[in-house]
Amino acid sequence: MVSLGDRVKDRVSGFIGIAVSRHSYLNGCDRISVQPMANNKTGKLAESQTFDEPQLKVLKRQTFLQGSRVSGGPAKYMDEGR
Repeated sequence: MVSLGDRVKDRVSGFIGIAVSRHSYLNGCDRISVQPMANNKTGKLAESQTFDEPQLKVLKRQTFLQGSRVSGGPAKYMDEGR
């Protein structure tokens, strides 16, 4: 199983990057979005790609750790204006 923050490689295309999001579908299919590293020559960031989870091979666990899930979001304003 792929964890967010793992460095992964798509077995078909050879695409390598960091698992940045997980998408779970009603029919049981889990897909992982993979963000590649920036191009060393240009510094430009390529677009992320999404793959079926079983198609990915974990190269290194927890290359990046997940950040805080505390966002502040709109919930803190729910009581205002009542």
